[in-house]
Amino acid sequence: MRNRNTWLVIIGILIVFSLWIDLSKNITIYNPFNDTPIVDRNVDIKLGLDLRGGLQALLEADVPAETAISTEELNNAKNILQNRANALGVSEIVMQTAGDRRIVAEFPGVTNPEEVVSTLKQTALLEFVDMGTSPLAAGTTIKTDFGVTSDATPTEVTPTAAPTDPAATPEAAPTETVYHTVMTGAGLQTASVTRSATGAYQISFVLKGDATDLFAEYTTSHTQQYLAIVLDKQIVSAPIIEGPITSGQGVISGNFTQEEAQTLAVQLRSGALPIPIKVVESRTVGATLGEESIRKSVLAGLIGLGVVILFMAFNYQLPGIIADLALICYALLSLMVFKMIPVTLTLPGIAGFILSVGMAVDANVLIFERLKEELRSGRNLRQAIDLAWSRAWPSIRDSNTSTLITCLILFVFGNTFGASMVKGFSVTLALGVGISLFTAIIVTRTFLHTVLDRIQSTEHPRWFGL
Repeated sequence: MRNRNTWLVIIGILIVFSLWIDLSKNITIYNPFNDTPIVDRNVDIKLGLDLRGGLQALLEADVPAETAISTEELNNAKNILQNRANALGVSEIVMQTAGDRRIVAEFPGVTNPEEVVSTLKQTALLEFVDMGTSPLAAGTTIKTDFGVTSDATPTEVTPTAAPTDPAATPEAAPTETVYHTVMTGAGLQTASVTRSATGAYQISFVLKGDATDLFAEYTTSHTQQYLAIVLDKQIVSAPIIEGPITSGQGVISGNFTQEEAQTLAVQLRSGALPIPIKVVESRTVGATLGEESIRKSVLAGLIGLGVVILFMAFNYQLPGIIADLALICYALLSLMVFKMIPVTLTLPGIAGFILSVGMAVDANVLIFERLKEELRSGRNLRQAIDLAWSRAWPSIRDSNTSTLITCLILFVFGNTFGASMVKGFSVTLALGVGISLFTAIIVTRTFLHTVLDRIQSTEHPRWFGL
């Protein structure tokens, strides 16, 4: 009796908490002493690409087919791309590797797919380049010695001349200046958008420890000379070094718009891609189809839930009605878990949840059929409930375990081959199975004992479908 009352209190608290989460889009809990929020979290339902609309892109390593790409390189590229997209404000991103050289990316709710794709593709190689006393204009493309030579002096390079007519008069080959890279963006610790005293957008950066020493030494010996900020071999700005910079902090200035400054800061924070990436395919998914899918899915779920509730009530009478109450608890708990994790719901994910509703009743069917057998054999109701549950448990355990194993296989498959829809189905089905086990083992059994222990089944056989 004491355990039953304890579980009733726990179940009641869970139901109240579930209703609060299920009916809220944002939850905020304030500190009673200083009125500051302890918890401030958005718990609105997260919808996937097929339900919300947005951008879907297939990315591939832009290297020859015979070039081997390690799993680590592909995963690093995926993480960098995801960081860039997150920093642009794109939420609920699904990005996963597919095979050994492709990445599948989904961006629900994107309104400017061109900006996202262009930001993802850029390599963002940042260089601090010695320009001496003759700076070039912003936007000029230059050649640097990064990865070629460590010589600090700009050099004149004469390209190899193409074969010409021996009778022709030889002309002097053009020369190309190669500028020295003092430091790359690998020395950056962080970068963020700020405003100058005149209101212009700029990027403030902080250097790492070793880079700070290198930068301090260079700026000390090159005062009143120009140091160009070069991104992907194109000059962004070329400020003059007014004096030694020993603090490890600096500013990249230029004629930036807010969007350009934000994009550049994102690229610098996330770093250069370990492998070049190209967009093989991209498509925009409209939200109209998603709204229709949600409407039909909700309708299908309500019809399914209603049919199951009616079946349990008519077939098992009073125990069936009690199981229906547990089934409603199951639905409330499932929605709460989906919102708290949060689970990004796709159309297959909703299908997995609807399927789990039917599976949630399986355990009750096994228990109630056993309950009828025990009552027919002359057991009193309390004994019959306990015996029915204990004898049905092995079947409940094995059937749900096999379903969870299948969900694991589907999840691994979806994760390996970039099938996000398969992953969504497996996740919602697995969560539904886990919650249904809790409702069958704890909620239904507690409700049965609470309501039926004081009832004589022999006096009301129809109440139990006998």
